[in-house]
Amino acid sequence: MQDSPARDKQQQFEAYFMIKHDLQANLRVMDADFELPEVDELVQHMPHAFQVASELASIESKSLRSLRGLADHANELVEIINQQSRKIDLMMSLILQQQTDRTALYTAERFGGAGIVMRSEHVIAVGSIVELRLFIPEESAAIFCYAEAIDTIEVNGMNHVSLLFTCIREQDQDLLVRASLHFQAVNLRKLKQQKNEQH
Repeated sequence: MQDSPARDKQQQFEAYFMIKHDLQANLRVMDADFELPEVDELVQHMPHAFQVASELASIESKSLRSLRGLADHANELVEIINQQSRKIDLMMSLILQQQTDRTALYTAERFGGAGIVMRSEHVIAVGSIVELRLFIPEESAAIFCYAEAIDTIEVNGMNHVSLLFTCIREQDQDLLVRASLHFQAVNLRKLKQQKNEQH
């Protein structure tokens, strides 16, 4: 039977919707004496490119909300702004690709607002703190955070490690939630289209 802290962490991990989606990430296991920073100190540990990516994603989200009200009155203006936004997204994708450490590249099989399940050839001990750099090219976004390994199981010779976010900025957590819901909507549209094609 799980002890109470482990059970609490598992409940936190399952509190958000998770979607099955391959996501690239850099993962680094921290030393045992590593002290987890406070969330408001996280930006001091974050590479500059991740700070810029996060700020751009936040600005874009606010801009899109404002544009929704203009859509009926200024279609051409909305289109121009969308094109400018796309150019920035492409530039950010290029910058973030250069941030990827190919020697520490892992693939996530599921993610959500509370955590992520990573595939790893190596065993990552439960209780380990890891530094994560998550890349979401479809959203032209990257997230820097820390997580704790709360569970690991072996599937077809590969370790599937459940990582609970322990130090993540609220705007980055929101971005993960939006991305998971966006991918779910895309998947549902694909399923609907496949069903329509079969009839």
